[in-house]
Amino acid sequence: MATTKKSAKPTKPAKRAKPTTPTAPPSIKPVKEALTKTSLTGLLAEQTGVDAKSVKAVLAALDGAILGSVHKKGVQSFTLPGLLKIEVQKIPAKPKRKGINPFTKQEQVFAAKPATVRIKARALKKLKDAAL
Repeated sequence: MATTKKSAKPTKPAKRAKPTTPTAPPSIKPVKEALTKTSLTGLLAEQTGVDAKSVKAVLAALDGAILGSVHKKGVQSFTLPGLLKIEVQKIPAKPKRKGINPFTKQEQVFAAKPATVRIKARALKKLKDAAL
């Protein structure tokens, strides 16, 4: 005769962590002068409590990440979350062509243009809101 297994005691559902309310970011203080590389590292070091040498290392790593992303063998775009999106636009080559010179009204041959790339930087929401 087959016996049935008794089910184990029902377990209580695990307590979920209370969702924490997002803390307000520290108030943004306007910078009154254009920042040089040295003044930017000093400002970041002061705000974060990290020494200037470490800030320079982080900026160098960010520089490498951006350059690697927009490299021709990279992903061709880079996003600094909430602030900035950098994208590469490939512009194809244009062959030489015949046309009319708008100034002299005479026919002429316009030179060919080689293929090139354009870098487009686009501001994202947090940066746009800060400018308002």
